[in-house]
Amino acid sequence: MDIVRHQQELKLLSEISSVVDQSIDMRSVVQPILEALDDCLEFRSATITILRKGGDDILTEAAHGVSRAQAELGQYKLGEGVTGKVVLSGEPMIIPRTSESPIFLNRTKQGKSADTSFICVPIKEKQIVVGSLSVFRPYADDTQLQMDVTILATVASMLARSVLLRREVQQQQQSLQDENRKLKAELTRRYHPQNIIGKSREMQEVYAQIAQVARSQATVLINGETGTGKELVAHAIHYASGRAEKPFVRVHCAALPENLIESELFGHVKGAFTGAISDRKGRFELADGGTIFLDEIGEVPISIQAKLLRVLQEKEFERVGGTDTVKVNVRIVAATHRDLPKMVEENTFREDLYYRLSVFPIYVPSLAKRKADIILLADHFMSKYAKENEKRVCKFANETLDLFMSHPWPGNVRELENCIERGVLLTDDEIMRPNVLPSSVQSSMGEMHEPALGDLSVLDHGFSLSEMIENYEKAILEAVLEKTNGNIAAAARSLQSTSRIVSYKVKQYNIDG
Repeated sequence: MDIVRHQQELKLLSEISSVVDQSIDMRSVVQPILEALDDCLEFRSATITILRKGGDDILTEAAHGVSRAQAELGQYKLGEGVTGKVVLSGEPMIIPRTSESPIFLNRTKQGKSADTSFICVPIKEKQIVVGSLSVFRPYADDTQLQMDVTILATVASMLARSVLLRREVQQQQQSLQDENRKLKAELTRRYHPQNIIGKSREMQEVYAQIAQVARSQATVLINGETGTGKELVAHAIHYASGRAEKPFVRVHCAALPENLIESELFGHVKGAFTGAISDRKGRFELADGGTIFLDEIGEVPISIQAKLLRVLQEKEFERVGGTDTVKVNVRIVAATHRDLPKMVEENTFREDLYYRLSVFPIYVPSLAKRKADIILLADHFMSKYAKENEKRVCKFANETLDLFMSHPWPGNVRELENCIERGVLLTDDEIMRPNVLPSSVQSSMGEMHEPALGDLSVLDHGFSLSEMIENYEKAILEAVLEKTNGNIAAAARSLQSTSRIVSYKVKQYNIDG
């Protein structure tokens, strides 16, 4: 009997050695090894667990002779049950009768029978326990069980390298998954409507519209001047929708050459044109399940607009040069700074496409129409770029704030951001002054200082408060009347007053008109 047993063991070790020599990838070697254990030693089932690196979770990686559902139940903490104790101590354990053992947890529901024995041995790599190998077998005496422990320990040592590498792969995969979740959470946080800078009434309306449309499947058309933040609104819609875990794919239509835009949007098949050396997915396929953002939709050639309309209506298209119909589940959000209704009148934009796009229009106001947000935005950008560039700047001079409020910001939020970034780079102390701003913004200083307010040297001559106020008011009126060539009505409009009040003040101060 011992000779037969010895021959079986030699055969088993030879088979396992052959399998391990072919590959150290655990996924390819583990099942043949577990099957060999079953064939040679007639165990009822065998299981390999892995200790998660840096943690105390022990998870079943592979099993033979049990169902997948049973295997998934085989999860333990360090020190928990027989498996947990073996992995914690690094020493093998034998349970002669599973039905009589208080520490045998029977998680996989295999050890209820009184004639079942359980053996678990650690899998070690350089004395570091990385997992365990365990088997259920028909009840046997102590001599037989000790022999089984010896052979299982040998098999475990042969598996150790593969288990260690598998654990490293699992750790890398877990790290990538954690990083992916972290990035998605950061994107969701960053593009949440509450994190778009602006508390003005105009932006509150935008936020309300985002909340209304985000959870729906409606197509959205975002209108607004260049630099107002239309892409931020598109992001906010996506990350507040049920598609937040799926792709957000941006297409800048104005940046794509007319001869390439169809291929970029819909993909192409190999040989469709010179340079098409393989099949290629377009942006719509890449966005499947998520959202595609068509920025500057007004720049799409009229020849492509019919295909866009079909995608909007039917959710299907063909790749360039292909005949197979591709179906996609994509939400479309478009944006433009152009007057699409006017383009429809000029026959440069399809009317049916325009109405299909503008199911839910959102208008993003220019910075000139939301001046209440300028200082909020300026503070945000200063903090951002000061941190990025390790600068001390943390305050704006009053004159700088005055410039911000008087400048028309034709480039909108983007122009303000660029202005602040430049200012941070050129500021060496804590206060950003007007001299570090772009000349286009500094030029607003002259406009801001007109009209001149006369000689205010009265502040140094002991006049009373009422006398100083009268002097100051008179200087304002004289300057405004000079600018309007003595026109009382124009001066009143400039001062946001009435002609009657201005006329009264002119007579009161004996101003020559």
